[in-house]
Amino acid sequence: MTRDFMISVFYDGKCGLCRREIEHYKRIAPEGVFDWVDITVDASSLERLGVAYADGLKLLHAQDVQGKLHVGVDAFILIWQQIPRWRVLASLVGAGFIRPVAGMAYRAFATWRFNRLSHCQIAIKADDVTKQ
Repeated sequence: MTRDFMISVFYDGKCGLCRREIEHYKRIAPEGVFDWVDITVDASSLERLGVAYADGLKLLHAQDVQGKLHVGVDAFILIWQQIPRWRVLASLVGAGFIRPVAGMAYRAFATWRFNRLSHCQIAIKADDVTKQ
């Protein structure tokens, strides 16, 4: 369950790469800043924000303490801004022309990863069924 005073990070816990990256952030992040939500275990918090399960699996999502949703590179920047040694990376990636380029690169990689994982493909079919 997400808490109002923490940054909620919604990630794909069935993706080995995603899980390892989030585990790294968990180890280095300050205590009490993040609520890490593996949406493959419980997607209800993200779905309450109006995000389809498949979209949550495809791109990293994070909700800041004001309730604003950050997606993709913007979610990473939000995370990095909270971790002392990563703040420089957040500033660099968030600057000028780098942000849109990083965003395009992340979306391309995320799409490639998403298309390769069977649980993601099952999620697309499930989302399609619920839309009907």
